[in-house]
Amino acid sequence: MADDSNMPERDVIDLGSSASGAPEGEAKAETKSRDPDLPPAEIERITHDVIAALKTVHDPEIPADIYELGLIYQVDLEAEGVMKVEMTLTAPGCPVAGEMPVWVKDACETVDGVERADVTLTFDPPWTPDRMSDEARLMLNML
Repeated sequence: MADDSNMPERDVIDLGSSASGAPEGEAKAETKSRDPDLPPAEIERITHDVIAALKTVHDPEIPADIYELGLIYQVDLEAEGVMKVEMTLTAPGCPVAGEMPVWVKDACETVDGVERADVTLTFDPPWTPDRMSDEARLMLNML
């Protein structure tokens, strides 16, 4: 297995600041918000619900959801329920490159408290299999 010590944090639900210190191979979720009026319990609920919504979106060529694949780089909840999502694809030439950000937007907008989701596609840094969670590796027989 590759050495992940120099890899950036993966699949952080960043509702305001830096990545959490979850153990390697586990999904991480930061529970801060740029909206000071949201109570901590509401931030926790939104975090949980956003992760669940993202796990409903699958790369059609890989039998794993985009969250566990490590395609979600960052999610920020801003004031008035605006969610900013930064994501990537497994390859720039992905046949669903135009569709997958719409799927992510639609999934995030199902979460109570998210009024609008804006999804940005990036290839910096490029996705590698090192970004996958242990769950995705198990699903793909890569452990």
